[in-house]
Amino acid sequence: MPDVDALFSVGGRVACVTGASSGLGRRAATTLAEAGAKVVGVARRADALEAWQVDTKGDTHAVAGDVADRDGLARLVSKITKPFGAPDIVVHAAGLNTREKADDVTPEGWEQTLAINLSAPFFLSQLLVPAMRSSGWGRIVLFASLQTFRAFPGGIAYGASKGGIGQLTRAMAETWSRHGITTNAIGPGFFETELTAPVFSDPERKARNAEQTCIGRNGELEDLDGPLLFLCSPASNYVTGQTIMLDGGYTAK
Repeated sequence: MPDVDALFSVGGRVACVTGASSGLGRRAATTLAEAGAKVVGVARRADALEAWQVDTKGDTHAVAGDVADRDGLARLVSKITKPFGAPDIVVHAAGLNTREKADDVTPEGWEQTLAINLSAPFFLSQLLVPAMRSSGWGRIVLFASLQTFRAFPGGIAYGASKGGIGQLTRAMAETWSRHGITTNAIGPGFFETELTAPVFSDPERKARNAEQTCIGRNGELEDLDGPLLFLCSPASNYVTGQTIMLDGGYTAK
């Protein structure tokens, strides 16, 4: 019989989580730390990262930085690897949704959305992969979306970036899986976070979104824990290039 604890263990691993200051990124960073990983949380807001550290049990380190700053990415990686060494696990949870309608999209909003949501996960992974390749083991987890597969009003830039995440997940898996580095994505449905505050501020819309799931409710932060630990642990050794929809069955209907 398998050792279930070892199968889903991240104990002793080093993880980097972007977007760790709030929402699902914060939850991911906390879950990994409390499951025994040494976690480096990355986000732009130093005060929010400090609050995450205070609230989280385990070995943690906060790095304030902008993953969309291509010119500063090498320096950011140096800060990420300094406290615990090179990460075995990287979770790309940083994200932006400008919610601009197609007719109102600006070049600046478009570029910023794609830089954070799509370009940063690739270029940060590219810099972290060599150490994973040397050890023969690594886990890359990206964040997809309902808009990876569905079109929503006011989401053309965000939807384009998240559609790209679906293909990026497959392409990175094809490139690096043979070296023991798997790449998968989690596609959250409607979870109440800072990013989705405009959605949840409307009670009717909140209820309508819940009704469109198979389960009949919107997501709770703890719903992320199981899929995340699965994708970051030996339990997912033969899973790569996949997007797991964490949406209560929203995309199944």
